[in-house]
Amino acid sequence: NAPTNQALDGTRIRILGYVVPLEANKGELREFLLVPYAGACIHTPPPPANQIIHVSLATALKDVRTMDTVRVSGILRTARSDSPMGVSGYRLQALHVEKREVRAW
Repeated sequence: NAPTNQALDGTRIRILGYVVPLEANKGELREFLLVPYAGACIHTPPPPANQIIHVSLATALKDVRTMDTVRVSGILRTARSDSPMGVSGYRLQALHVEKREVRAW
């Protein structure tokens, strides 16, 4: 029951989040959920669907692991996706993914 914001459909975005892998083959990642905080989807319950983005990649990523911090850019779509790790309210075909380091204050 977490409504998505339809005004965001088709918007070009760049957003930080944490990786929850959905499809990895030989260390190469092609699909993941982008979640708002570390540990989300790993420990139940997952965040609401309107806080999760299902990210698809044209080119596989290497050296990205569960809960790594990434910045993703692309065109956001409002589209529900169900996965074993959670339900997402948005989809993003990533144009660019950059691994980020989290710094403590």
